[in-house]
Amino acid sequence: MMKKILIVLILIAAYFSASAQDKFTDPRDGNTYRTITVAGMVWMAENLKFMDKETTAHLFDNDPNNLNQYGVLYDWHTAVKVCPDGWHLPSGDEYHMLLDNAEVTDTKNMKSGPKTTDFQLAGMKSYEGVFTEMDESGYYWTSTEYNEGEAEFFSYLIMNGKSMVDISRKTDMPDIHGAEKTNKYSVRCVKNVR
Repeated sequence: MMKKILIVLILIAAYFSASAQDKFTDPRDGNTYRTITVAGMVWMAENLKFMDKETTAHLFDNDPNNLNQYGVLYDWHTAVKVCPDGWHLPSGDEYHMLLDNAEVTDTKNMKSGPKTTDFQLAGMKSYEGVFTEMDESGYYWTSTEYNEGEAEFFSYLIMNGKSMVDISRKTDMPDIHGAEKTNKYSVRCVKNVR
């Protein structure tokens, strides 16, 4: 199982690194994001940075210096509506499709770590208000809701120097719990299919 996870991460890393990247500029605030196309879907290749007076958004450790490198952390209710027009918060199935469709042709020159994968390890802010795991983990909301208080999430972790990926999917494990919707996680947006 661990080898399978590691292979998937290598595939994702290669795909994010090797694919031709385009850019999208968010008309709401002028932030520009690299994008990547995987299995016909256009993904933002960076964590969302959108903040305005009406959006509940959190910077890691409340430090504005973390915005450009790590993006913004959002609770689930904000995450499901924060993507720009024409984009949406991906479902758990869409994250699963991303993992299933990553391809690689040459892995011998690959470097390990977050820069290769383009996953910004922004950590999280728990429902208790504690910021944790910056540069160790990246947690990403999905639009998949489990119940009134929990939702599905995708995570990319560095544990004991090894990369791991996890999707808290009830379809894979019916008794799994999602994350508290009041946790603050990163957001990646996917372009709507026309």
